[in-house]
Amino acid sequence: MGKDTIVIREIEQKDNPKIAKAIRSVLIEMGVPKVGTAYEDASLDCMTETYSHPKTRYFVLAQNEEILGGAGIAPLEHYEGNVCELQKMYFMPEARGKGLGTKMMNACLEFAKSAGFESCYLETMPYMDDARKLYKKVGFEFLEKPLGNTGHYSCTVWMLKTF
Repeated sequence: MGKDTIVIREIEQKDNPKIAKAIRSVLIEMGVPKVGTAYEDASLDCMTETYSHPKTRYFVLAQNEEILGGAGIAPLEHYEGNVCELQKMYFMPEARGKGLGTKMMNACLEFAKSAGFESCYLETMPYMDDARKLYKKVGFEFLEKPLGNTGHYSCTVWMLKTF
């Protein structure tokens, strides 16, 4: 699979079941708990609708009709301040190691800045080394405690990037 055939685009209605399946597959592969993580989010099955509100956007990695991953931006829940959250960034194995993570981060962060957010927050797992390396590479810094209340209490690594 050549990376030149994979595009980053906004999610479409037809992508809902495909991105839900891809995200759950990656979470199972990574051994992520099914509770207190994105795995149990009701929004996973209706991503187009979830990201159809102001200051929200979800991008997918698409190769023809196949969805290989995605990532989104939304206002950080239960937090006072102009902070967004990088949400549900997961890639299938065949999309990893091709520089697509950096391209996806750039798309998400450019949208976040254009939507007027001052900083971007994320939560991840301590053993997702490649993801944490990518986040640091694009300017995220580690926090000592979470911001807001995302409901993802099983995620124990918190990071923030200020624009």
